[in-house]
Amino acid sequence: MAYEFDASDVAFLRSPEGRRALERVARLPLSETSRLADTATAREVAGRRYAPAVLETVALRRRATAKLRDPADWLFTDTALQQATTGSVAAHRASRLAGRDVHDVTCSIGADLVEVAPVARRCVGSDRDEVRLRMARGNLAVRGLAPTLVRADALRPVTTGTAVVADPGRRDGGGRRRWSPEDLEPPLRELIETYRGRDLVIKCAPGLDFEAVPDEAEIELVSLAGQVREASLWFGGIADPGVGRGATLLDEGGAVRLRVTDAEPDECPEREIGEWLVDPDGAVVRAGLVRQYAARYGLGQLDHRIAYLTGEEPPPGVRAFRVLEHGKYNEKTLRALLRRHGVGRLEILVRGLDVDPDALRGRLKLSGQAGATVVLTRVGRTPTAILCRAETT
Repeated sequence: MAYEFDASDVAFLRSPEGRRALERVARLPLSETSRLADTATAREVAGRRYAPAVLETVALRRRATAKLRDPADWLFTDTALQQATTGSVAAHRASRLAGRDVHDVTCSIGADLVEVAPVARRCVGSDRDEVRLRMARGNLAVRGLAPTLVRADALRPVTTGTAVVADPGRRDGGGRRRWSPEDLEPPLRELIETYRGRDLVIKCAPGLDFEAVPDEAEIELVSLAGQVREASLWFGGIADPGVGRGATLLDEGGAVRLRVTDAEPDECPEREIGEWLVDPDGAVVRAGLVRQYAARYGLGQLDHRIAYLTGEEPPPGVRAFRVLEHGKYNEKTLRALLRRHGVGRLEILVRGLDVDPDALRGRLKLSGQAGATVVLTRVGRTPTAILCRAETT
């Protein structure tokens, strides 16, 4: 079970004595085999009262390196870190709020504020949790940021005229994810009603049921380096006019590589398999923008129910699949196809068919030297195997 921090812990961890204890414990392995020795050292440098807080903080900082920019001096709770927005994604959202007065009504430990504060005209953060507010104040201070922080309930507005940022809690006390919009904390419907008529952006999980989102919202799906990270619901003057759904693709450095919206043309024919096969980014698929993406790059769909696209030239800068051979799929014909091409290393991608890739790979008994990708899908009613070579265009 995660450690429960209190205000005294935060005060100690920010004190000179606490910082020295954190520096000492940060040099320890903190492994299963070293647990007893590490705990003894932590008690020696922090005392029994604060040793658990020091150990937990060092462990959380190590986990945070995969998510936040330079978290070496940050304080976290386990749940707050799990929910914190990845730094590059938070910076993208902040860029849409640049030059405005902004109020983060669920600021938690400050993971969004640290990106919003440098670009906003003025910035306020609030949260119901006093411990997280104290952590946020310190986390922002070490970066030279000092937005106004107040303790307040997100459903009881304490500012007017600000663009509101909200990140409702998506985990229960045991760390389990909440999927229903009404199980969020605060519930999505109440949050929208509280700030109706205001400029508002709500961060959500990409798996949110979008049927629960009002028609006037812009739903933005964001991916980072090919991985779908979050959905944001934009209302009022900060929504993109005329857009109901958008997909924003960020590269590894967080720069916008591509944005596709439902305001674009969606003429996309079904066509025969061409020279290339393209699997659109997951944000495009989740946002329901496969046809718009295809129309932009002159691609067609293999089948209107399947997201794979095909054409004679793939979009620039994506991992696409050069088609080597294709035909009707069954295991016997697939084994013969792989033997003809000398395939011994095989990536198996499945969409629209009930096939377990791992089980299938074992039955194929690969013995060649070449590497390849096989896409198993359905074209109309026909199970189809497409042998490809993956290339970055």
